[in-house]
Amino acid sequence: MILALAGGVGGAKLAHGLAAVLAPGELVVAVNTGDDFTHLGLHISPDLDSVVYKLAGCNNPETGWGLKDETWHFMAALERLGGETWFRLGDGDLATHIERTRRLEAGELLSAIAADFCRRFAIAQTVTPMSDDKVRTMVITADGRLPFQDYFVRLGCAPRVAGFEFEGIARATPAPALAAALESDALAAVVICPSNPFVSTAPILGLPAMGAFLKTRRVPVVAISPIIEGAAVRGPAAKMMAELGLAATAAGVARHYDGTLDGFVIDGRDAALAPQIETGGVAACVLDTIMETAADEALLARRVLDFAAGLGAGR
Repeated sequence: MILALAGGVGGAKLAHGLAAVLAPGELVVAVNTGDDFTHLGLHISPDLDSVVYKLAGCNNPETGWGLKDETWHFMAALERLGGETWFRLGDGDLATHIERTRRLEAGELLSAIAADFCRRFAIAQTVTPMSDDKVRTMVITADGRLPFQDYFVRLGCAPRVAGFEFEGIARATPAPALAAALESDALAAVVICPSNPFVSTAPILGLPAMGAFLKTRRVPVVAISPIIEGAAVRGPAAKMMAELGLAATAAGVARHYDGTLDGFVIDGRDAALAPQIETGGVAACVLDTIMETAADEALLARRVLDFAAGLGAGR
């Protein structure tokens, strides 16, 4: 079994690659829910939906989020009525949020709803929220404390970042599928996808049970850098690092994960940083990490798994 920790578009891409090269039932993808929020009375799970849609083959390949061939009649009607349109919900995507909200209000757990959605999308691997407990990412900025989606979407990441808080993290427990993976004798490796290390993977790693697992783990933990040549493949990770006074490099990401990793994958364009990373006691692996096609995703996934297997043999 492979446990992947994912958030956002980069996480969804590598999860798709891992699903392609692993047999059904061999992959558990634990997805960040710190980005979840209530909008227009609906429970929105952006990262969870991005991973599910990607594995189902129905995501929008141009944006990486939402559904392909989406229509926007609801948003147009809402705009005519003067409603909030800064967070766009497509007509097909809206059905996901409405049904999830209905079932949550009826007492179902988010993880159970996600598992049922995966069955309905014919996804052979396990996709689970990191927790059924409420965790909310707050961005500390020069303009004050902001919910993540306000910072990310409404304000377009413009405010200067000073830090992050994850409300509810101290009380949050892993969702059942994540808890089972952490305790399983079949677990062979943990793969931290190339997701934003501050707001996508940090909430998952911040779960108290995850911290306990990392201290006593007997399997390798590897991560893939979301930063190449000082820039994020997509999203605000590099901007956040610079504003926090950190080196916006792959080596800077490796240092951010200090004490968490056994191996770190960097892109070939950052090969010169490998010795710096290994000085910190983490094995470096240089690969082509850009995923433009499904074949790229599968190839990177296979090479990451081979890297992890080599590290595992030495533990």
